[in-house]
Amino acid sequence: MMNFLVKTIANAGALAVAIWLLDKITLTGGSTGAKTLTLIVVALIFGLVNILVKPVVQILTFPLFILTLGLITLIVNALMLLLTSWVADLLDVGFHVEGFWTAVLGALIISIVSWALNVVLPDDKS
Repeated sequence: MMNFLVKTIANAGALAVAIWLLDKITLTGGSTGAKTLTLIVVALIFGLVNILVKPVVQILTFPLFILTLGLITLIVNALMLLLTSWVADLLDVGFHVEGFWTAVLGALIISIVSWALNVVLPDDKS
């Protein structure tokens, strides 16, 4: 349970950095508290998308992983970010990613920040 909480916090932090750096990734909400709650909900959606959908996409695109020496991972991560934006729109959560190339850059930022946060944050294996 602690591992899930740590990963959600890392995702929320990484998403916050991407939102802060890129104008075309937006998070709407009234107060700071509302934006924080929205960010946590988006981090949960992003985590669920990565747990449920990403492995299937990786299996289906395995030959491309071999051909591109893993560079297709960035595209897959961008598609997961766009899917998160779409699900957030369906659930009327104030998060939106505008465009594929914004998603690619956002996925790169999220991957780097998430990796750095997972190095710093404690990892409970239980």
